[in-house]
Amino acid sequence: MTEPIQDDGTSRKAAGKQGDSSSRRPFGDAFRAFMREGWAEHDVEATALPSSRHTPDRWRAIGREFPGERLVFPAGAHKQRSNDLDYAFRPNTSFAYLTGLGKDYDPDAVLVLEPLSADDPNAASGQTHRPVLYMHQPADHTTQDFYMSAEYGEYWIGPRPGLQEFSAMTGIETRDLGQFADAVAKNVGPGEGAVRVRVIREADPKATAVVDAARKAGGFPDPDLNAQDDAALHTACAEARIVKDDYEIGQMKKAIRATYNGFNKVLQHLDEAVGKPRGERVIEGLFNANARVEGNAVGYDTIVASGDHAPRLHWMRNTGTPHKGDLLLMDAGVEVDDLYTADITRTFPLSGRFTPVQRRVYDAVFEAQQAAFDACRPGVPFSVIHDTVMRVTAENLHRLGILPVSVQEALSPEGQQHRRWLVCGVGHHLGLDCHDCAQARNEEYFDRDLEPGMIFTIEPGLYFQSDDLLIPPEYRGIGVRIEDDVLMTAEGPQWLSGYIPRTADDVEQWMAQMMRH
Repeated sequence: MTEPIQDDGTSRKAAGKQGDSSSRRPFGDAFRAFMREGWAEHDVEATALPSSRHTPDRWRAIGREFPGERLVFPAGAHKQRSNDLDYAFRPNTSFAYLTGLGKDYDPDAVLVLEPLSADDPNAASGQTHRPVLYMHQPADHTTQDFYMSAEYGEYWIGPRPGLQEFSAMTGIETRDLGQFADAVAKNVGPGEGAVRVRVIREADPKATAVVDAARKAGGFPDPDLNAQDDAALHTACAEARIVKDDYEIGQMKKAIRATYNGFNKVLQHLDEAVGKPRGERVIEGLFNANARVEGNAVGYDTIVASGDHAPRLHWMRNTGTPHKGDLLLMDAGVEVDDLYTADITRTFPLSGRFTPVQRRVYDAVFEAQQAAFDACRPGVPFSVIHDTVMRVTAENLHRLGILPVSVQEALSPEGQQHRRWLVCGVGHHLGLDCHDCAQARNEEYFDRDLEPGMIFTIEPGLYFQSDDLLIPPEYRGIGVRIEDDVLMTAEGPQWLSGYIPRTADDVEQWMAQMMRH
């Protein structure tokens, strides 16, 4: 990894060292002038993003929740990984949702929903806000940042759209980021004709500091009240995403297809991992490479858990050696370029066929998943997924001879003994975030009735850890999860991932087919 130039002529990595001539960089006037000469102009594509047909409905809906207020949505900033190295940039979810910008060329950008005055012509049609994007000008060869800034300079990161191009892409007026501070502070105050300001404060500390300074100067100095205002905006954005539009549904289908292709890639090369030290990481690498080819990246750290690791709910070290005869639990999802992610789990028998004990556990989990799917329909609360999975799981644990009490006692609030083997949640909303809409209120999440356009997971499991002395020895070390992505329609639930084999027989046939290739 190369090192950026610092103003003093040394790299950040070498800062503080003395006498290290190898870290010196050219920095004289002649070099500055030379670096700006002889570069061809770049044509940067600037066609309207497909998402731009849908984002106006999104920001208008948010605006109606906060009429007369200035709403600030930062994209976020680079986050340091170590020393002078940053993590790959991913814009804040609310920013991406409202602008359609999912790529990595907009760090520090801010979307502002500016309240319309009563005499604005657009107010008569019911609009409450006008969107404005604030972004960096390109650091092209006419600027010193061109070669000085490893974060923004086009010498380092390649050509980037300009303000006009971003406006054409998003359909949103775009201004230089340097104007943001003055714009956000304009007319802030509690009086008539003044405005309140809210911000997604977790997104970018620098942007939030600008908003906080404007509020303090305008008569809103109480940090606790300001934080409450900001939390309400964050909640409103999360709740707005619970029902997906047609574009989002299409992106989710694309993410699920890419995830299926990743599972196929793993199965085709499974022999390269079985019996190999750190074979779990071989599997992780196969899936993650496919995610980078077909999408932006993985939507979350891939879980590859074989043998005793399978009952560990968030096993992410992926350092184990998969062995024939073990189960392999793989929880993975591809995030597409617009940042929508799938979330799929499959449990594979590494010998190619389930043993009788493994199949009993697998079938119990499958039964719980199918029962929860069948219970879903428009008008019933989202919590039906949890309630159904828990009931069927308790019944199956009783049938397997594992539950130490009656099903009735286990399902009582004072009991819950079955949760020893299913302590996690069994379904969540899915979209731009793997655990999407997490800031929504309970009444708008778990207790909200299912309705067309919702996308969610159903993911029951049974996790029998190898050191659990309360279960028969033959079950110890077995972990099974089956997770699929579901779209609610007016006619009922639809498996978005229904073409990915789910039953024990179909999984065995899938493995046999893929491993022949």
